[in-house]
Amino acid sequence: MSYDENSLKRRMEGALTNLTQEFGGLRTGRASVNLLDAVQVPAYGSKVPLNQVGSVSAPEARMLSVSIWDKAMVGAADKAIRDAGLGLNPVVDGTNLRIPIPPLNEERRKELTKVAGQYAESARIAVRNVRRDGMDALKKMEKDGEISQDEQKSFEGDVQKLTDSFIGRIDEELKAKEAEIMQV
Repeated sequence: MSYDENSLKRRMEGALTNLTQEFGGLRTGRASVNLLDAVQVPAYGSKVPLNQVGSVSAPEARMLSVSIWDKAMVGAADKAIRDAGLGLNPVVDGTNLRIPIPPLNEERRKELTKVAGQYAESARIAVRNVRRDGMDALKKMEKDGEISQDEQKSFEGDVQKLTDSFIGRIDEELKAKEAEIMQV
């Protein structure tokens, strides 16, 4: 294992990207096409993501629209959305599903901020794991004589700065998402 700051940065960036995707799936009372990303529709003998049986759009602030390509899939998509645990009830209109986004009550908003906090903590853990890998690689390189102890300390400082920067970005994302959820 060798020390590569760009590799560590890329892995930390991946944790942040994953967090952004998870936040996209949290319902905030406003329509977001990402809200239906987790919906799996039984189709053609297996379960496929909703966006593979139709196109999802947000024509209004509190309305999602799903245009199903295969008329035979409309019922399955409707049931999949209802069963996804998102609290959504689609209205079937031919091959289109209109999905009104109900406003969130205070209790649900608090639950969603807790979920957002859990997602953020998972991302922080992922970043810290990358930091640990980097630190371990530096210790090994110093032990094997590839770098001096001074270089090791310097690189460890760089890894820590990188970690702090990503943890800060995660905290900012969480703060923004919590504000979005709690907005009435």
